[in-house]
Amino acid sequence: MSTVQISASDVNKLRQQTGAGMMDCKKALTEANGDFEAAIDYLRKKGAKVAASRQDRDSNEGVVIAKTTADGKTGVIVEVNCETDFVAKNADFIAFANSVADLAVEKTPASIDELLTLDLNGAKISDLLLDQTGKIGEKIGVSKYEKVSGEKVIAYIHGNYRLGVLVALSADAAGAEEAGKDVAMQIAAMNPVAIDKGDVDAKTIERELEIAKEQIRAEGKPEEMVEKIAAGKLNKFYKESTLLNQEFVKDSSKNIAQFLDSVSKGLTVTAFKRVQLGA
Repeated sequence: MSTVQISASDVNKLRQQTGAGMMDCKKALTEANGDFEAAIDYLRKKGAKVAASRQDRDSNEGVVIAKTTADGKTGVIVEVNCETDFVAKNADFIAFANSVADLAVEKTPASIDELLTLDLNGAKISDLLLDQTGKIGEKIGVSKYEKVSGEKVIAYIHGNYRLGVLVALSADAAGAEEAGKDVAMQIAAMNPVAIDKGDVDAKTIERELEIAKEQIRAEGKPEEMVEKIAAGKLNKFYKESTLLNQEFVKDSSKNIAQFLDSVSKGLTVTAFKRVQLGA
């Protein structure tokens, strides 16, 4: 039996994250000794409807900026955080975040640490963040930095700087810009875990299979059928969660791979990044 005390706020937090019932959330946290990831898995195994969004709702405020270089070969995403929505919507704060992203596009640093050492208007970004903190009265920081390179990179910002996407295509073909924007919007909406089946890490596959098997056993299916049905559920996971196999939101008769091929023969996605504010 669990020795961890499960507080009402923990139960409510899990409920907010998953959409599952109060008692189910309490039982899940008790069984999982307060481990949120394990509690989510427990709920899924029991067949509870779990919301796709698992990130903490008490996330930081701020903006996510996505930009590409002039030649369209490299893109960056920068998340600049503050404490309140009021500051996040402030024009000066957004301008500052854009200036950080512009410098990242110009210098394409290898990491967030390298980004913070870059010189912007005569001062290091790390020092400017402290200046902004003193000026605004809220903690200001850069929490995420992502970079993508390819033959054709498209940047997309969704929902008033709440989410940024970069997608790299295999060729700068006719129609690639518009198609890339459509794919970036797909990534924003559908949050794929990988480009294709072969790109899903083994741990995720093992986890999905384990959850599927528990669900099937809970339904009372005979043991000899469990593996076969679980394989079918894994294929469904690939279709829903890997970008090229996802149904194209704008035309459900095609998946993303087929849509890109129809734009230009052989056109495909070589990389993507998706950054959601506070996630």
